[in-house]
Amino acid sequence: MDEAQTPINLWGKRLVLGVTGSIAAYKAVGLLRVLAREGAAVSVVMTQAAMKFVTPLTFEVLSGRRVATDLFESHEEMIHLAVPEQAHAIIVAPATANFLAKAALGLADDLLSTMLLNARCPVIVAPAMDGDMWTHSTVVQHVQALRARGIVVLDPEVGPLASGQVAQGRLPAESKILDAIHAALVPQRDWQGQRVLVSAGPTQEPIDPVRFISNRSSGKMGYAIAEAARNRGAEVILVAGPTSLTPPSGVTTVSVNTASEMSDALNRHFPSSTVLIMAAAVADFRPKMPVGQKLKKQGKSELVLELEATPDILAMLSARRTSQIVVGFAAETEQVLSHAKDKLRGKGLDLIIANNVAQTGGGFGSDDNAVVVLSATGGQKTLGLMPKRRLADEILTAVRELCFISSRRESLVE
Repeated sequence: MDEAQTPINLWGKRLVLGVTGSIAAYKAVGLLRVLAREGAAVSVVMTQAAMKFVTPLTFEVLSGRRVATDLFESHEEMIHLAVPEQAHAIIVAPATANFLAKAALGLADDLLSTMLLNARCPVIVAPAMDGDMWTHSTVVQHVQALRARGIVVLDPEVGPLASGQVAQGRLPAESKILDAIHAALVPQRDWQGQRVLVSAGPTQEPIDPVRFISNRSSGKMGYAIAEAARNRGAEVILVAGPTSLTPPSGVTTVSVNTASEMSDALNRHFPSSTVLIMAAAVADFRPKMPVGQKLKKQGKSELVLELEATPDILAMLSARRTSQIVVGFAAETEQVLSHAKDKLRGKGLDLIIANNVAQTGGGFGSDDNAVVVLSATGGQKTLGLMPKRRLADEILTAVRELCFISSRRESLVE
């Protein structure tokens, strides 16, 4: 299906996006775009400090709605009551340490903090601040108090901060915030009772202690599938090659480097799983004789590496299955459907996800992707270009539809 036909997860949802005075306030503009693309109607509320970083006009143009900034700006309605009463969820992104303190203590000295006291809908808070502030004892206490109250407070990410230090304090990625919104507003439990084994990312096959053979896989697709399966009620084990991604909460993550390590981990967890989704880009070849010391260039005009094939993990697991459903990925650059069908038959899979990694706007490293889902029974479903997190849900739905998971459910191994 094309983008216009793709189901929109937040269609008809009314959201409040609260923006506070963090240097990360500009990132709320991107978040607003994502929420609008998901079909949500978004009302933006800005604190006075937030307007020092981004003007209300920017949000008004993108949302198509007047931005609320002042508790006393309208005499026609009690805006601090009307807006939260109509909202399906309130998202505060970015949330400063000052906002967390006011929210935890119940202070209400501006429009956003007053709205929070009147909220009867889910509240999701995405902090952004300096690393030392995030780990300060009072901030830790405020976060604990908010979480105990049922407010979803996301953990900020580790990375470069405005202060120059590298620490935990960056605004969570849009995908993480959107994931929390989906979990709060559109929870599906259709994967309840499944133990899903997902592989993600590349492998690194060593040449010497400092060099290796790898590929361009970012792991984003596999991580998105793991998060989506978790949100839909599954118990999830994620076997991940080296990536820069943060392991998803609520998922058992096993980190590996080489194809051999990935094979060992998947073989260990496969017998107790009901579904395997092999999204990892495992190296097809590895150096036959990796050396123990760094190879030197001196005196060499060329270097010849002898390679050997790595084990075909997916084919091996498919061959030893009992009742598991086995799903593979086919990352191709030409004759995508033909090659994918060959892999589907050759490896004895239930389902394969055909992915053109050379396509514009999708493929390795991209936040978006488009795939074709093929089943062993001849079913085919095209999923147009969309964010990988949304695509993950579409893939899980296709797995259910094409493999009839509900009729093949097995009891979990204790």
